[in-house]
Amino acid sequence: MKLRYRYRIYPTDQQKRLMSQLFGCCRVVFNDALAYCQEQYRAGNKKPNIKELSQRLTELKKTEEKIWLGEVSSIPLQQSLRDLEQAYSNFFKSCKGQRKGKKVKPPKFKKRKSKQSARFMDNGFKIYLNSDYIYIAKIGDIKVVWSRELPTKPSSATLIEDSADRYFVSFVVEFNPQPLPENQNSVGIDLGITDFATLSNGEKVKSPKPLKKQLKRLRRLQRNLSRKQKGSQRREVARKKLAKLYAKISDIRNDFLQKLSTRIIRENQTIVLEDLKVSGMMKNRKLSRAISDLGWRSFRTMLEVKSVMYGRDCRVIDRWIPTSQTCSGCGFRGGKKELNMREWTCLNCGTSHDRDVNAAINIKVAGGHLETLNGCGERVRLSVKKAHLNEASTRPAFQQLSIFDLLK
Repeated sequence: MKLRYRYRIYPTDQQKRLMSQLFGCCRVVFNDALAYCQEQYRAGNKKPNIKELSQRLTELKKTEEKIWLGEVSSIPLQQSLRDLEQAYSNFFKSCKGQRKGKKVKPPKFKKRKSKQSARFMDNGFKIYLNSDYIYIAKIGDIKVVWSRELPTKPSSATLIEDSADRYFVSFVVEFNPQPLPENQNSVGIDLGITDFATLSNGEKVKSPKPLKKQLKRLRRLQRNLSRKQKGSQRREVARKKLAKLYAKISDIRNDFLQKLSTRIIRENQTIVLEDLKVSGMMKNRKLSRAISDLGWRSFRTMLEVKSVMYGRDCRVIDRWIPTSQTCSGCGFRGGKKELNMREWTCLNCGTSHDRDVNAAINIKVAGGHLETLNGCGERVRLSVKKAHLNEASTRPAFQQLSIFDLLK
């Protein structure tokens, strides 16, 4: 499998000017090729292929208007055309139903104020051994902070400048999965707002909620930006301050999710999650800000990727299984409960439950890991078919089966 390793770089002022020129040339090449494709489409012709676009780029370099395209490396310019070709390919496959996931929109023109990037193949960069510098074609040696070692030789390197004027280099490397030692631990995870994650073992993990903590400062900077005249230097200064705050919020959230997902993967062999439709939950105007501050989908993606890397089993159960309504002790379904009800008592067996812990246990059960009590009062682990759980979840409350009936 292929992974991406990103490192912070610190170019000099002269190198920043060269990188700015490179980003501008890549952006011009991409936008010009996109405009040409749209023009051919309106004329009723087929979309130009990568060979035709490359020939057109060669002709543009010879014109007086865009002769400056030859001052930068030609490798990232060709990669811009390949990126456009890949964007169109993803769009056409999405329209035909050949691509899974959310519908892909057609490619758009790149903007000068957003994130900039330029990609080099292996013949456009060089990594020095035991050195804090990396060589980029027609830019020179750039200082880089190696926060971790590269597992193998990278196949490509991408220079990135984000909206907060920070510079990064991103490598694509081939990674061989290295499974961790197997264990018998399994965990069900219930995601929430008050507590980011509640584990089936009773542990509750609080979220740092960086957006909520920086909300007052964020509003002040946004108000300050809206008062500046468009195109002025003061507006650019205000924009960078706001971008740096957004970058800080994103870094805090990403650091928390990475550390939590790594710890869960190392401690457990099987991880069971609930399938949440975050896009639908974001439509609730009272909870949308709090949900967006948590990063549920990013957390699930990290667990799925790391489970493949380290030989773990990550399972996702159906979103319609009533995990919050079912008693984890006897399997009795007590009906829908309001969000402010954090604790409840089962009417069938009289067991008092914490809402989130009970849901996490039921998520673990639905994932194929069932724990209940035997006749001697000892915990035993059994397996239960998902069809029986779905059948129990659709019954009325007065016809619910106990957990022992499901085992028959």
